[in-house]
Amino acid sequence: MSEMLPLPTEDKWKIIANDFKLLWNFPNCVGALDGKHITIQAPSNSGSLYFNYKKTFSIVLMALVDANYNFIAVDVGSYGKNSDGGIFANSNLGKRLQQGTLGIPGNSPLPGTSIETPHVIVGDEAFPLKTYLMRPYPGQNLNDDKRIFNYRLSRARRILENTFGILTQKFRIYNRRIQANPENLDNIVLATCILHNFIKYFNSNTTHALDYEGTNQPTSSLLETVQPQGGNATAGAFHAFHEVFKNYFISEAGSVPWQEDKI
Repeated sequence: MSEMLPLPTEDKWKIIANDFKLLWNFPNCVGALDGKHITIQAPSNSGSLYFNYKKTFSIVLMALVDANYNFIAVDVGSYGKNSDGGIFANSNLGKRLQQGTLGIPGNSPLPGTSIETPHVIVGDEAFPLKTYLMRPYPGQNLNDDKRIFNYRLSRARRILENTFGILTQKFRIYNRRIQANPENLDNIVLATCILHNFIKYFNSNTTHALDYEGTNQPTSSLLETVQPQGGNATAGAFHAFHEVFKNYFISEAGSVPWQEDKI
């Protein structure tokens, strides 16, 4: 199984970053991050452990995905009742990202400039403020520069929603409440993620229809997105890194011709 879900080497992380730059125009990005509540049949004698904010029973799948719809790392099994603010922080994936133990390369210059930034992951408002995690500027009345940043980030992170869409279409178990013993639930979900990578490895046509602008693969309604979480990065550090990428995306070196049409 480790061959289909291996921890990337530093060289592999660099390949992933190059793919995000070439395919989705987001340099120094090594993954798209999201979490989903997977609806399950309430296990016997589990009380409220699995009962979530949607008033259903669930476990949580936290996933990091590369630019080609492959799962890089997954964390399965948080109880649905856990506060969404703690799910990411307490997951093995969240801890290793925070501790810097995933082997992600150090700073690298943005293409066409001498400005160095960390390698980052992209997520949405569900995730806490972290210097290594890019998420959208909040609010409705944003200036064009921030709207362009949000568009470029959204373009890179939609790969994750499409990957979940492929997963739920390929494995119909996600189209109904999963009924299994608690000790088997995590293994079932993990197995589908590994099989997803396996099938894609041997069938490169699995995702060819998704590789163009504006395409989104529908996800099962039984997978619910995790809710907004807090964080421990300072607002200053958070905004400083956002400013670097924001300014790059509106520069001659980092802009793309169509971005103003998308805001």
